[in-house]
Amino acid sequence: MKARRKFRESKSHAVAWGIALVVLAACFLSIRGVSSVFAAYNSWIEDLPTVNSDNFNYAEDSYMYASDGKTLLAKFQLEKRDPVTFDQISDYVKKATVDTEDVRFYEHNGVDPQGIMRALFNNLTGGQLEGASTITQQLVRNTALSEEATDITLERKAREAELALALEKEYSKEEILNMYLNTINYGDGCYGIEAAAKNYFQVSASKLNLAQAATLAGIPQSPTAFNPKENPEQCMQRRNLVLERMLTAGDITQEECNAAKNEPLGLDPAAAEPSQGIYAYPYFTSFVRDELMKADNIYGCSYADLFRGGLTIYTTLDTNMQDKAEAACKEQYKNMSSDLDAALVAMDPTNGHVFAIVGGNDFYKDQWNIATQGGRPSGSTFKAFTLAAAIEQGISPEAAIDCSSPIKLANGTEINNFGKESYGRLTIADATAISSNTGYYRLTEKIGVSSLIEMAHRVGIDSELPPYPIITLGTENVTPLEMAEAYSTFAAGGIHNEPVVITKIVDKNGDVLFENADTSERVLEPEVAGAVTEVLRGVFEDYSATAYGYGPSNGQPVAGKTGTGVEYRDHWLVGYTPTLTCAAWIGNRDYSSTSESLTANDLWKNFMSSALEGTDIVSFPYVDDPVYTSNLLPMGYSTLDDEDEDEDDADDKKVKELIDSFEAGDLNEKDAEELYSDYDVHVTYEHSDEYPEGAVLSQDLDSGSKTIEMVVSLGPENGSDNDEDSTEDTEDETV
Repeated sequence: MKARRKFRESKSHAVAWGIALVVLAACFLSIRGVSSVFAAYNSWIEDLPTVNSDNFNYAEDSYMYASDGKTLLAKFQLEKRDPVTFDQISDYVKKATVDTEDVRFYEHNGVDPQGIMRALFNNLTGGQLEGASTITQQLVRNTALSEEATDITLERKAREAELALALEKEYSKEEILNMYLNTINYGDGCYGIEAAAKNYFQVSASKLNLAQAATLAGIPQSPTAFNPKENPEQCMQRRNLVLERMLTAGDITQEECNAAKNEPLGLDPAAAEPSQGIYAYPYFTSFVRDELMKADNIYGCSYADLFRGGLTIYTTLDTNMQDKAEAACKEQYKNMSSDLDAALVAMDPTNGHVFAIVGGNDFYKDQWNIATQGGRPSGSTFKAFTLAAAIEQGISPEAAIDCSSPIKLANGTEINNFGKESYGRLTIADATAISSNTGYYRLTEKIGVSSLIEMAHRVGIDSELPPYPIITLGTENVTPLEMAEAYSTFAAGGIHNEPVVITKIVDKNGDVLFENADTSERVLEPEVAGAVTEVLRGVFEDYSATAYGYGPSNGQPVAGKTGTGVEYRDHWLVGYTPTLTCAAWIGNRDYSSTSESLTANDLWKNFMSSALEGTDIVSFPYVDDPVYTSNLLPMGYSTLDDEDEDEDDADDKKVKELIDSFEAGDLNEKDAEELYSDYDVHVTYEHSDEYPEGAVLSQDLDSGSKTIEMVVSLGPENGSDNDEDSTEDTEDETV
C-alpha cells in the first residue's frame, strides 16, 4: 500500500471542479472533442490499481515487546487508528455521515451525476460550496489513490471515478461505508471513527450519542478547521449543520435535532500518547527503533512498514536485568555530582543478546544515548586488546616490561602512569592489574600498532582507530555497547557475536519477516582468550589492582579492566563472567573534567551483584596456556641482564630466609606489609579457630613475579566455633 497523504482541506477545489466540468461539457459539443476526451480517458485509467482488499487496507500500529513477549516497549503508528466492524459503529454515525457527505449514497453506483450537477449549480450560483465526490470516491482517493489525492486535475477525477465504479461492483454498500468510516481523517491525528470516538469522548464508536456522532461526522470536511479541541465554536456550528441535514433527510425528528443542538460539545479528551510511542525503557527501545529505520536495514522491513505495517517486534530486553541496571545507575546518581551521567550495557556473551541499555539519566532531556551513540574515550579498558594481540604473538603475560615513568615522545607529549608513579620492571600481568600506561605504550610499540587495531576490530570495535601507539591508552571514542561486545568475545572463549537486540519480526498476517540467525564466529583461539581472561581476573583479584574488591557479592569469579580518560573526563569498568558482560561508564556529557577519585567500580559491582544474586557460580572454563615464544622482551624493552638477575636472586634469597623464620601467628598483617614493602603482597583471608583476626598464617615468595602470597586469619567463623566449644565444656561440667 502506498503512503497515504492528507487530502487538501481547502474548499476552493469545488469551484475548480465546477469550471472543469463546464469545460468538459463543452468538449462534448463536438465529435472531435468527444473523441479526444475518450482517448485521454482511456490513457488515464490504464494503470489503475485493482480493487482487491490490499489496495484498500489502512495503516496499522506496530508493537515492540521485551523478551518475555508481554511487556510493551513501544507502539509505532502513522495514524491513530482502531478499525471496527460495521455493527460496532453507532447508527447515528452512519446516518450522519451519509446525510452530510453523500445523501444519495444508497442510490448511485459509485459516481453520482445528479450530485455533480447539484454541486455545480450550487457552487456557480453562489450557494454554500459543495464537493461532488461520493463516499465511494472519497474512499478511493484516501486509500488506493492516496498519492494522487492532492492533484486537482481531470485525470485524477477520472481515475477516481473509474475505480469507484469498480469498487461498487466488488463490495456492498455496507462494506464500503465500513471501510470509509475506518479510514477517514477525523483530525488530531485520528483516522477512523473508533480512534476519533476514543480520542475526543473516551467512548467506543458503538456508544456515541446523536450530538457526539454529529460532531464527528462534521469533522472530515476540514479536519483542522473543525477540530473540536482547537476550534470548538466552528466545530459546534458544523455539528449543528450536520443535525439539520439529518433532519432534512428524515433520520431524526425536530425534537431530537433541537435537543442535540442545545448540548455542549462535552469533550472528554483521552490522555496523550507517550512521547514517540515509547512506553518503557526509552534508551533501549529508541535504539531498537533506530536500528529498524537504518537505510541498510537487514530486518526485512522499511520505515513505512514500521509505522504502517502492523508489525510485531520481539526484542532481547530482559526486564529484570533492565530494572536492575536502572536501579544501579539511580544509586550511582545519589553518590556523585548532579552534572554527571552514567551509562551501562549488559549482554549475554554466549549469543550477543543485549539484556539492558541505560544511556543517561533522562532520555527526554536531549535524547542522546551515551551507551550507543557517539562514543567516549575508553581509557585503559582498551589495553585488553593490546594484551590479546601480545599473547597471540607469543608474548607471555609473565614477560618483563619497563613500567618506569615518564615517557617523553618526539612531539613533546609526556606519558605518565596514574599519579606519576614509576613502577620499574613489572610483568605484563602486573602491569595490567595496576594499569601502567608507560608499560602498555612500550608493549604496543613492541607488537606494532597495526596488530592492536586489527585485534580491536576483530573482537568487536567498529570505530575507526588511528595508527598511533597512544591508542592503547584508550584515546579514541568507543561506545559502551562496543566495549561490551568486544569483551564478550573474551568471555565466550574467543567467539565473537554481533550484538542482538531483535529476535523476531512478524507481519500483520503472522508471517515471519525476520528471525535472528547465529552470527557467532571464532576470532581468537581459546588458549589466547583464556590467557587474556586469566590476566584480567587479576584486575579484580590482585591486592594492588584497580578493581580489587569490586567483584560481585556472590563470589562469582570475574575478569575485566578499569579505565580513566584524560583529565578524568571518563571512568569505565568493563568486565564479564562466562554468562554476563557489563560495560559501565561515568562522566560528563560536555567532556569536562571530573573528580580524580571517581570510578565506575561501584556502579559495575552494584549491577553485577544484583544481576547475579541467587545464581550458581560458574567457573571460567579451563584451557591450556598458549605456546609462548617470548618470556622476556628484546633489548630496549627492559631485559634483565646477568648482574641484575644475580642481585635479584640474592634479594629473593634473603626474603625467602626471612619468611621461613616466621611461624604461623608470629606476624600480623600490618607489620608484614611494612616488612615486605619492596614486594607485591597478595593477601587471601580465611577463618581460623586458633589464631586471631589479622594474624599471618602462612607466607610464600613467588620470585618470578616478585609477589609474596600471604594468608591472613579472619578469626573464628562468626565466633561460633569457640563459643560452641565453651558451651559444650560448660554443659559437661554442669552434668
